[in-house]
Amino acid sequence: MRTHVEFLSNDFPPEDGEEERIYPGRYGKRLADFLAAELPSQGFSVRCVSPEDWGWVVEIDNDTFPLWIGCGNYEAFENGFLCFIEPSKPFLRKWFSKIDTKSTVERLASAVDTLLQDRGNVSQLRWWSERKART
Repeated sequence: MRTHVEFLSNDFPPEDGEEERIYPGRYGKRLADFLAAELPSQGFSVRCVSPEDWGWVVEIDNDTFPLWIGCGNYEAFENGFLCFIEPSKPFLRKWFSKIDTKSTVERLASAVDTLLQDRGNVSQLRWWSERKART
C-alpha cells in the first residue's frame, strides 16, 4: 500500500514566519494548502490544515476512520518534500472489528499523485509504503 511520496519542487517555498509555528527549519504550508485546495476536485473534502512540530497536516473528512496527509520539507534533498498518508496500515482495529483502509488510502494516494503530476513543476516523484520506510 503506497503511503509515502517524496519529490522535488521549487513551487512550495517556506512562508514568512512559518518556522515560528512549527519546528525551526521545517516547512510545507504551501504544499499543504495546495493539496487542501485541490483535493476536492478529486472527490475528497478537506476538514482543515493544521501545524505540527514536524510540518503540516491536511485532515480529510472520512466517516469510517481518521484520514490525513502529513506534509513537510525533506531535508535529504534541496527543494525536497515528503507527504505521508495516515493511516498507513491496511487495517485498523476498533473494538472487536477490523476496518479495511486499503481502498480509501489508495484512492487518496492516486489523487495526490495526480495533483502533483499535473502541477508540472514536480520531479523525481517516488512512492513507497510505511513498511519500506521503516527498513
